Amino acid sequence: MKVLITGGAGYVGTKLVKQLAANDLVTGILVYDNLSRGNYNLFLGERIVNGAKIRFVQGDILDSRLLRKSLQGIDMVYHLAAKVTTPFANTDPHFYEQTNHWGTAELVYAIEDSDVQQLIHLSSTSVYGSSDGEVTEDSPLNPKTFYGVAKRRAEEHVLRLVAKDRAVIIRSGNVYGYSKSMRFDAVINKFVFETNFHNRITIQGSGRQYRAFIHVNDLVYNLGLLISQKVPADVYNMVAKNLSVLDLVDVLQELRPSLEFLFVDQHLELRNIRVNPDLKLANHLPLAKPQALKEEIAVFLDNFSY
Repeated sequence: MKVLITGGAGYVGTKLVKQLAANDLVTGILVYDNLSRGNYNLFLGERIVNGAKIRFVQGDILDSRLLRKSLQGIDMVYHLAAKVTTPFANTDPHFYEQTNHWGTAELVYAIEDSDVQQLIHLSSTSVYGSSDGEVTEDSPLNPKTFYGVAKRRAEEHVLRLVAKDRAVIIRSGNVYGYSKSMRFDAVINKFVFETNFHNRITIQGSGRQYRAFIHVNDLVYNLGLLISQKVPADVYNMVAKNLSVLDLVDVLQELRPSLEFLFVDQHLELRNIRVNPDLKLANHLPLAKPQALKEEIAVFLDNFSY
């Protein structure tokens, strides 16, 4: 099986490339990335096992001509390329529309005219907007940010392929944990960085706001399972934990008792989004079993060079 990964040099993609390279079912991997984040870590350091399977194309998701050419001979596509949500999720709609919405549209158009058998589209739980209780795949969608709106519009294109049994949509929670191609804008990653190097973290609002999270290792493991076992074309949530900001602070203080924290606009109660962790996808795949947050953060801290 030959696989193309858009955004393959990114935070999640770097780990997914390594995992798929070790899979005997995968005979070739095409990493399609525009390197807009200036992150070259996929290409550096220890050699990847079976790295001869991997080929790289530097291209933009909006370059329909190059995209269509790159899809020739590809059996399966992981669509990870996206402008990420933080810290500018609600400042520039064009920023998100171009890549997250129209870039996905271009990919779907190209796949419809190709022999690609399946698209795995990585969406986001941000499409739900906010909730008082735990949402499921059947909950109404009401995105509250430009990022979430663009992700929702992208899903509308992918649903054409879902209807033809050629796609799966994965709505991921906030991703955290160590990867060679790090993101330090995501909340847990940002807090861990600040804890290690500043011994102080900054909390927006009251800190009682909840989000759904999943460790990058668990996300990549679960995505990798979709190579070996085809699941029904559908929409699936992928989260492991619902945590408030104050929950994160408690764990960080256990690990670093001297940690200080500063509230900004503490009087504000920010929106919540909780997702039911009893995942529908678990009916089809032996998904990763999440570790305790304290253990994960301790390992994360150990990955810093000093």
